[in-house]
Amino acid sequence: MHLIALEEAFAIPELQARFPVPKTDTAARWVEDWGKRLSDYTTYRLPEMDEHGIDIQVLSLTAPGIQGLTDARQAVTDARSANDHLAEVIAAHPDRFRGLAALPLQDPEAAVTELHRAVGALGLNGALVNDHTDGAYLDDPHYEPVWSALEDLGVPLYLHPGAPPTEPWRVLEGRPELRGPLWSWAAETGGHALRLIFGGVFDRHPRARVILGHLGEFLPFQLARLDSRYARQEHRALARKPSEYVGDNILITTSGVCSPAALAGAILAIGADAIMFAVDYPFEDTAEAVQFLERAPISDRDRAKIGHGNAERLLRLPTCHEVSA
Repeated sequence: MHLIALEEAFAIPELQARFPVPKTDTAARWVEDWGKRLSDYTTYRLPEMDEHGIDIQVLSLTAPGIQGLTDARQAVTDARSANDHLAEVIAAHPDRFRGLAALPLQDPEAAVTELHRAVGALGLNGALVNDHTDGAYLDDPHYEPVWSALEDLGVPLYLHPGAPPTEPWRVLEGRPELRGPLWSWAAETGGHALRLIFGGVFDRHPRARVILGHLGEFLPFQLARLDSRYARQEHRALARKPSEYVGDNILITTSGVCSPAALAGAILAIGADAIMFAVDYPFEDTAEAVQFLERAPISDRDRAKIGHGNAERLLRLPTCHEVSA
């Protein structure tokens, strides 16, 4: 089974030192293990890919990434450095790695310039941002040029969790277990994606494509609720039902959710054409992620779409048949 994994993190130690460490309840031994794997490509990463049959990892700068910075000038410099580093890694292993660019959204004009450079000159396949940027969400009007650039270039934006929180969330007080990847990041990122829908981003930019990890940050399982409640609201300006943007403008990956029941539900909700495989390396277990997809009670046709076909189409990658030829 050909496998392309879409949400696979890397780090650059000298840049990472400037980013605030995301506050979660993760045990120290895991943080230490992830740290050594994030900045490695040949000692741990490629052997693990080979052992479990991952053909390609699509790499992206780990959270909080550029969204962890408040200084716009530093953000522009660090995004360029991260993207140059990523392009060098891909050039050294062109058959095994692809990449999503970091964007300095602190300066939208600079972000557009960097997106064009990353895709056009460096050959990256899209961009990834870690939720909001210093409290600004992507439905803000000053990000309109970024959406236009994504459409013009025909590349997706992966909306990933992990930006520093902008304000206290009382439901998390006294319950550190809930903060971060266990629950709050999915709720926050799913909320950000809903802002894009209800803010009319996809009505203004119908060719824009956003990717959500973790089987869609809860959204595929709430579509009927979104539609029924929206239909009863006083002010309705969307061109379509809220659910109709999920599976069309919003696609999802399997990262970190190795649940056959959830995968089956997502396929029923938005269709197998809108779902792609991911591990969430090094934070999740590669063997578990691969075995989950291999054994999932779905058709082989859907398994191939999720495993590689949809990613090849969305990221404009050579198909597995072209590679083998």
